[in-house]
Amino acid sequence: MAVGWRVWCVPAVAALALALLFVACRFPSASAFRRKEMVLSEKVSQLMDWASKRAVIRMNGDKFRRFVKGSPKNYSVIVMFTALEPHRQCLVCRQADEEFHILANSWRYSNAFTNKIFFAMVDFDDGSDVFQMLNMNSAPTFMNFPAKGKPKQSDTYELQVRGFSAEQIARWIADRTDVNIRIIRPANYAGPLMLGLLLAVIGGLVYLRRSNLDFLFNKTGWAFAALCFVLAMTSGQMWNHIRGPPYAHKNPHTGQVNYIHGSSQAQFVAETHIVLLFTPTCLPCHNLTFYFSHSLKRLDCLLLFLVLLFFPFLGR
Repeated sequence: MAVGWRVWCVPAVAALALALLFVACRFPSASAFRRKEMVLSEKVSQLMDWASKRAVIRMNGDKFRRFVKGSPKNYSVIVMFTALEPHRQCLVCRQADEEFHILANSWRYSNAFTNKIFFAMVDFDDGSDVFQMLNMNSAPTFMNFPAKGKPKQSDTYELQVRGFSAEQIARWIADRTDVNIRIIRPANYAGPLMLGLLLAVIGGLVYLRRSNLDFLFNKTGWAFAALCFVLAMTSGQMWNHIRGPPYAHKNPHTGQVNYIHGSSQAQFVAETHIVLLFTPTCLPCHNLTFYFSHSLKRLDCLLLFLVLLFFPFLGR
């Protein structure tokens, strides 16, 4: 009986030991859990300290690997990869940087500000190893690094399609993180001043011509103003105002500047200027006889020739 008991007991003890070993490996100990919580608390505390000083945290390769890619992490990080140094000659990067700072400051001074999301930037000259790690060859680029898991394709912002205005990026962030940011822009008095100047000029002209106001009923003048408005709208100026696209795109590797966007769903500001300049060439010359002189019609034909000659090369 003793031998039989031993034969039965040894496998049971071995099975129990294996079960305890599995549980120990599968579930971390209390000390390991506390250590993980301590590391997470230190990371969040450091990020909050940086965010209290600057809305956009500037990172190099080491900071990026620790605070953005490394675990543990219970927060999302919106990172702008850019190249702001003057010798990079990235005009779009500077424009996007201004909008990104407006977005980050709007979140920093918001009543809903929490440690759920942070804003950071990696400059190519500070973290070229990060660009290589992510196989990134263009700037600026916006990416969302979620609190859990790896970034998906939708976590990369479609800059060429949506533009880089703070409002557009805020909508994308709301889709990816469920964090709604109300954009607060610095006061800009240029618009009211220009409107006031325009009204003053119009008022001055009306006052000087108060004895003869026939020019207000001039059909040619109103037709020309309506034509300018139509050309401005059909060339895409309103789309530029809403989307905020870059003026042009410069390839960071070849240095070549493209003025025509390669996609049918986006455009550059330069492209709308080209369309605005050459749209009158689509109007028949005999319809312009009432408004333009013979010399201007010659110029119109010259512009049409330039369109046919140079337009195929603008997007290359």
